[in-house]
Amino acid sequence: MFSDDGLGVYAAKYIEENFIRPPNVEIVDGGTLGFSLMTYFQEYDYVCILSTTSEGDDAGDLFHFSVEELLQHGNCRQSANEVEVVQMLEICSILDEDMAEVDIVAMKPDDIIPVVSQLTDRVKKHFPDFIQKAVAVLHDRGISLSPKEMNIPLDEIIHTFANPVQQTHNPLPKG
Repeated sequence: MFSDDGLGVYAAKYIEENFIRPPNVEIVDGGTLGFSLMTYFQEYDYVCILSTTSEGDDAGDLFHFSVEELLQHGNCRQSANEVEVVQMLEICSILDEDMAEVDIVAMKPDDIIPVVSQLTDRVKKHFPDFIQKAVAVLHDRGISLSPKEMNIPLDEIIHTFANPVQQTHNPLPKG
């Protein structure tokens, strides 16, 4: 992950671990799915994307966009994440009139250059507001999330990505 550009992945995992959600709500880590995400836009009624944006002046600035608003921003996309999401939405909106309703909850990152599994301190500071904004957008769409009793801290979730459990498998034979 490219530091703060992993915000959406961490947020999805944070919500998955710390909130009770209705059984018809699926949380997907779209970070590595690429254009496979188009299936969700075409087959689901509603999709909420948690991501970063190049909009705003300061790291930590929060935004809520509709698809139309995001597409109107033109060529101001600066991260691979932004480009990929916008391209998928553009393609889906052309291909399918029955595309899901989509909300984008986004935060201005501080740094998206280093390849590290970590968020910058500025983005971490605003992470609770980002989660609160995402939960509020979902609530406005009729999706209620309830906090679980045990709260897994953000740093623990990030640590999970930085140090994934080693898979035990038999290596391929040489030769």
